[in-house]
Amino acid sequence: MMIHVPPDDARQKTARMDHDHYSDAYLRDILTTVRIIAVVGASPRPQRPSHRVMRFLQRHGYRTIPANPFAIGPFAAGGEILGERVHASLAEIEEPIDMVDIFRRSELAGAAVDEAIAVGAKAVWMQLDVRDAAAAARAEAKGLKVVMDRCPAIEIPRLGLAPR
Repeated sequence: MMIHVPPDDARQKTARMDHDHYSDAYLRDILTTVRIIAVVGASPRPQRPSHRVMRFLQRHGYRTIPANPFAIGPFAAGGEILGERVHASLAEIEEPIDMVDIFRRSELAGAAVDEAIAVGAKAVWMQLDVRDAAAAARAEAKGLKVVMDRCPAIEIPRLGLAPR
C-alpha cells in the first residue's frame, strides 16, 4: 500500500490558516512584496489610527490610497488625505492594489474583503480588533493572503523591515 503525501506547498493551500498565530515569515512575505496599499476607512483626522498608519506606511515607502465612502467635506471621495486622492470604493481605484488595509468594525470588514477579492488584491490586512473568519475564508479561497487583528505599523518595526 502506497501513501501519497502532497508536497508542502500543496498542503499549505489546502490547510486552514491559523489566524491566531502568524509566522514572521508569512508577515514578512506580505510586507516585503506589496507596494500599493488601499486603506479602507482612511481618516483625514491626524489623531485617528488609520491616518497615523497611512502616514507610517507612506514614510516606509509604500504607496497608500485612501478609500472611505463616509469621509465628509473636502476629504470625501475626490478630496485628499496625505496627498492621495480619496476614493469611495476600491473599484474606483484605477491602478492594481496589492494589499487592502481595513480600518472598519469587524461586522463591516466582510464587505471590504469582498471588494478586495473583486479588484484582484493579493492580500487583505484587518487591523487590530478586526476579525471576520468567514470573510477570511472567502479571501483565502480566492488565493489572497489574510491577516486579522494585527497592524502593519507594529509588525514592520518588530520584523526589522527597513523603509524602502
